[in-house]
Amino acid sequence: MAVEPLAQQEIEDRLAELPGWAVDGDRLARAYRLDSHFAAAALVVHIARIQDELDHHSDLTLGYHTVTLTVNTHSVGGAVTGLDFELARRVEDIAPGHGAH
Repeated sequence: MAVEPLAQQEIEDRLAELPGWAVDGDRLARAYRLDSHFAAAALVVHIARIQDELDHHSDLTLGYHTVTLTVNTHSVGGAVTGLDFELARRVEDIAPGHGAH
């Protein structure tokens, strides 16, 4: 199945289902604040596993107590696609205090 850029309305509809996520320029973005640097580093490892499973990778930044993730789909010219939202949903599911556990 071909990956296609999402229309602005579809992006907005999907964002409504992912509190904390936003479009920043041409990228889907989210920052998480955790209780410790160790917890933030552990979250990065879990995100990396999900990205490998999806074969779709974001830019991750590990801060002192934070993890910032930004993603778009390079194969369609850097647009936001369903793949980006699938990654966001999967990350949200495992983020401490944010998703379903």
